[in-house]
Amino acid sequence: MVRGLLSRDVDPREVSDAVLADGLVAGDVACVAEVYRRWSPLVRGLAQRALGDRFEAEDVMQQVFLAAWRGRSGYRRQLGPPAAWLTGIARHRVADALAARGRRAALFEAAVARHDGMVARGDGMGQVVERVTLSQELARLPSTQRTVLRLTFYEDLTQPQIAERTGWPLGTVKSHARRGMRRLGGRLGAAADPD
Repeated sequence: MVRGLLSRDVDPREVSDAVLADGLVAGDVACVAEVYRRWSPLVRGLAQRALGDRFEAEDVMQQVFLAAWRGRSGYRRQLGPPAAWLTGIARHRVADALAARGRRAALFEAAVARHDGMVARGDGMGQVVERVTLSQELARLPSTQRTVLRLTFYEDLTQPQIAERTGWPLGTVKSHARRGMRRLGGRLGAAADPD
């Protein structure tokens, strides 16, 4: 950043908008600070009226001044005063914030619709808890029994299909399935009955 368009004995609050704009473009620290002090209430107010949220308006205001700093070389004094330039940036940032709000609302609505669809299918929270419990109990089984039961439950394979996929004899698959189910039933029963 540059320091020098404003001399040390000049009060930045008494400098014209044109000099401040030139200082902003040049990166003068005192000018940048005065531009922020002078026009941040305008930008914040515009954002708050449009968004209706103080915190979101504060974010937009910060984005506006960051964009002004980064794009300062694009400012043209002949096209209007700094306040108009900052207001234009603010309108774009507000539009971006409103669009983001709309996207968040659409995502929320989609999540609600999906949840409602799951509930309508009987796929509610109780079943989610049951699935988590089942997964935890499956993880505690010996690997061979776990493999057979996961292929049965999650991939909907028959025992002959499991034997073909794993290369194990059909009798071995049946034994692992039977022992796994017995163990799983015992553990799930114990988990359901805390006494």
